[in-house]
Amino acid sequence: MANAAIELDVEGRGVRISSPDKPYFPALGLTKLDVARYFLSVGPGILAALQHRPTTMERWRGGVTEGASLMAPGNPDGEAVYQKRIPRGIPDWGQRATISFPSGRTTEQVCPGDLASILWMVNLGTVRFHPWPVRAPQVDLVDQLRIDLDPQPGTDFSDAVAAAVVLREVLVDAGLTGFPKTSGGRGLHVFVPVVPLDFIEARHATIALGRELARRLPDLVTVNWWKEERGQRIFVDFNQMARDRLMTSAYSIRPTPAGLVSAPLLWEEIQDARPADFTLVTMPQRFAERGDLWAALDQISPSSAATALDWYARDASAGEGEMPYPPEYPKMPGEPMRVQPSRAKNTP
Repeated sequence: MANAAIELDVEGRGVRISSPDKPYFPALGLTKLDVARYFLSVGPGILAALQHRPTTMERWRGGVTEGASLMAPGNPDGEAVYQKRIPRGIPDWGQRATISFPSGRTTEQVCPGDLASILWMVNLGTVRFHPWPVRAPQVDLVDQLRIDLDPQPGTDFSDAVAAAVVLREVLVDAGLTGFPKTSGGRGLHVFVPVVPLDFIEARHATIALGRELARRLPDLVTVNWWKEERGQRIFVDFNQMARDRLMTSAYSIRPTPAGLVSAPLLWEEIQDARPADFTLVTMPQRFAERGDLWAALDQISPSSAATALDWYARDASAGEGEMPYPPEYPKMPGEPMRVQPSRAKNTP
């Protein structure tokens, strides 16, 4: 039978791939098995991105087809799902970790320790992985600051690149080292290995770095949470560092017909890079030729975020302290009102 399940040998473990011939990126002529082979081709890179990190799975069980969408509160009929809780049927050798949500509830998540676990997740339809910025067993201590340079309407990838170039200088001034990658969309992500700190400190450090970047590029960059205040600028989305607000991993596939990939970059190449250059079709050759460009992310000694936290304290003493949290969060200490400025001005 042409579409019978097959078993892949993944570093000595057998991983079952069901319906291997199922179209997964039909616009590219690629099947579920092709997707599995893509992740095998970048195996050391995707493993480094996810290893020992609790991971939310974005499962496109029917493939990335025209009109398919992600299930959400406003879209209950979506075909794809975010899988936060550990799925049924995890193999005996599968790894797991218990994480806490902002509400205080806890759950177990897949916490892959090997490539076979990642391919098991791929068999469940996962094309995009959202790892926590923590490593088991220290699941409440952040070891990576993750800075999201998000183009707002009227800006594009080239603007995010211009912001990233100056962000690198900000990081150096703070004693930190950043690693850039494409988001898989129009933006850029910069990951920063740090001495572990708690989620609130990590968010505060990111706010401080974003504020400093905005000071240096006021016409290009903003940290304003409310969309009406952002203008045509690059938004540093500091709330991506809030607990359970996760960013796409390196080597994940964006669920769009073109199959764009979140691609690690060298600083020297970001000016010439284009998101469309990096897809699940082109990335295997790039990886074969150049390896994991983010290998150093786990090899260098993490840096202290103390300077960034000092900047946050300085700004707080000058009246620029806490910022609004995501709407699903409970009210947080020191947080300003979650009311957009235009409405706040009209409040009696």
